[in-house]
Amino acid sequence: MDLVLPDFGLLFWTALVFSILLILLAKFAWKPILGAVNEREQKITEALELAEKTKTEMKAMQSQNEALIQEARAERDAIVRDAKETATKMVEEAKNGAKLEAEKVMSNARDMINSEKAAAISELKNQVASFSLEIAEKIIRGEMSSDEKQKALAEKMAADVNLN
Repeated sequence: MDLVLPDFGLLFWTALVFSILLILLAKFAWKPILGAVNEREQKITEALELAEKTKTEMKAMQSQNEALIQEARAERDAIVRDAKETATKMVEEAKNGAKLEAEKVMSNARDMINSEKAAAISELKNQVASFSLEIAEKIIRGEMSSDEKQKALAEKMAADVNLN
């Protein structure tokens, strides 16, 4: 039972050592420990505030980044749209230019064909006239070969002149 009920001397010395230890700790260790704990608490509070501030700044930067991305996408779309419009316009201009050039070539070809046709017709008429004159000359020589035929032709022509 000695273990359950301690002696008065043991209680006294335990209380005395505890009191001395408590006084020594209060005088020399308590203030530095409390200062270190308070300083640690202050650093933790500052770190939490800094973390909150950083978190807020990150959210603001993220929204700015999203706005910049949207702006860049809009600018990219505008550039692509302008490029497509420019390409379409260039293609249309090239088509129109080609059509005008084709029409000019066709017109020149038609004019050239018409002038060559007119020249060919004129030459053909000249050749036909020449052939006609040669044929008429041969026919007339054949008919004028005798005096009787010459007299009959002269009378016929005189009769035609009188009728007109």
